[in-house]
Amino acid sequence: MDTETVHGSLHVPDGPSRGAVALTHGAGGTRDAAILQRVCDRFAEHGFLALRYDLPFRRRNPKGPPQPSRAAEDRAGIADAAAALRDRTDGPLLLGGVSYGGRQTSMLVTERPGIADALVLLSYPLHPPGKPEKARIEHLPDIAVPTVFVHGVRDPFGTIDELREAATLIPAATVLVEVPAAGHDLSRAKTDPSAAAVAAASELLEGAR
Repeated sequence: MDTETVHGSLHVPDGPSRGAVALTHGAGGTRDAAILQRVCDRFAEHGFLALRYDLPFRRRNPKGPPQPSRAAEDRAGIADAAAALRDRTDGPLLLGGVSYGGRQTSMLVTERPGIADALVLLSYPLHPPGKPEKARIEHLPDIAVPTVFVHGVRDPFGTIDELREAATLIPAATVLVEVPAAGHDLSRAKTDPSAAAVAAASELLEGAR
C-alpha cells in the first residue's frame, strides 16, 4: 500500500474484514520489523485488514533516528494511515506500534479523539533506560480507548511492575501481555507474543461493545 502519504504493506484476511489495524515501527526500525510482520499476520488470520507502515521520519531518512522537533509530523503520518484504513473497513480500527511508534500513536489518540477504537502498544518506552524518574506518562490519563500493552519482562525501558502501575492511569480498559525472557526488541523474543496480543485486542474490543 503505497500512496502519497502512506508507505506500507497490507496483510489481507481471506474473507471480509471484521476491522482493521495499523502498526508502525520504533526509532531504529522499519515496517519490515519481524515483530510487526508476525503481529500483522496474526491479525489477518483473525479477520483484520492489517497495515504495517513507515513513519515520515523513516521515509525522510532510511537509517537515521527520529527528531523530537518533528514528532508532530510523525503523528500526522499515523493519522494518514488511520484515514486510509477507515476508508477500507466498516469495523473497528486499532492503531499502535513498537516503542517510539507506539508512543506517538498513543499521544495522537489524545489529540484526536475518535481516531481509533483501541491501541496496541508493543514495548512501550515508559522511560529511558536507567532513568525511571523520567516517565513518559503525562498523556496516559487522556487515553479514552482500550489499550493492549505487549512488553518483555527484561525491557530496560520499563519493568512489568512499572508498566502495570502506569496502565492504571488510563481510564479505559487495559491488558498487559508479558513476554517471558524478552527485552525491548520483541523481534528477538524466544516466545512469539503475536497470538496473545491479537487475542487480548479482540477481547478488549468485545468488552467495549
